[in-house]
Amino acid sequence: MGSTAAPTPEAMSGGSDARVAPAVQVPSGNKIVERFYAKGVQTYTCTAGAWKGLEPAATLADRLGRAVGLHSRGPIWVSTVDGSAVEAAPVDGARNEVPGAVPELLLKAKSTRGAGTFAGVSYVQRLNTKGGVAPAGGCTEGAQTSVRYEALYTFSVPAL
Repeated sequence: MGSTAAPTPEAMSGGSDARVAPAVQVPSGNKIVERFYAKGVQTYTCTAGAWKGLEPAATLADRLGRAVGLHSRGPIWVSTVDGSAVEAAPVDGARNEVPGAVPELLLKAKSTRGAGTFAGVSYVQRLNTKGGVAPAGGCTEGAQTSVRYEALYTFSVPAL
C-alpha cells in the first residue's frame, strides 16, 4: 500500500481503546462518534533562540480518504461539509510522548458551533502521531518553519 492510498478502516480506528495510552483515554461517560485522519504541518516560530509551536494546519479525511474538515490554530476543527466546529484545549497531564513525533493528546472541548459533525463534542484525542516535531538546535529570532505530520483525531460526545 503506497503513501497516497486512503487509510484502511483498521488504521483509521487506531485499534481498540486498550491500545490507547491511559493518559489520553476519553473519560467514561463519553463515546467516540467520529474518527478522522489528518495530514498537514505543525508550524513553529523562533522565540528567544528556540522553536515554539505556533499553529497546526491539516486536512481531515474520512475513512474513504475524502476531505471533510480542517484543523487550525485554537486548536479548532471545522467541518467543510456542514460548517460545524469545535475548539478545544489540552487536558493537563493528558499526553503520551511518541518518539520522533508530536505527542498524543487528550483535549477537552471549550466550545462548539453548528448542528453538524462537531455538534456537542466533549473531547478530542490526537492519536497515532507521525512527525511534526520542532527542529533541533538554535534558530534565528522570528524565523518560521513547518514540519509535516499525520495523526488520527477522534471526537467524542457525552454518552446518553
